[in-house]
Amino acid sequence: MDIQKIHQYKSAFDLIAKSIKDDEGNTIEVWYARELQQVLGYTRWENFVVAIGRAMESCKTLAVNVDDHFREVTKMVQLGSGSQHEIQDFMLTRYACCCQRWEE
Repeated sequence: MDIQKIHQYKSAFDLIAKSIKDDEGNTIEVWYARELQQVLGYTRWENFVVAIGRAMESCKTLAVNVDDHFREVTKMVQLGSGSQHEIQDFMLTRYACCCQRWEE
């Protein structure tokens, strides 16, 4: 991969970062999987969930607490009819984003 492509990915990755507060008031940087899915070029959520599962397994193999880096959340999205629908998402820490190769 050329250096220009790496800079493009890093810029896109940095643009979707969010800051949240944990229970102790510490700021944690997270990425929502549905946004990261687009940056990494995954077209189907189902395929990306498989990659997230592999990343979780990698953490378990390394004796890293999965709950510290992967938080399943639900989001409400607006449908064309005006109603709302609940969808699955994950909040991922930087470690979660880096612990697995994200290939479709």
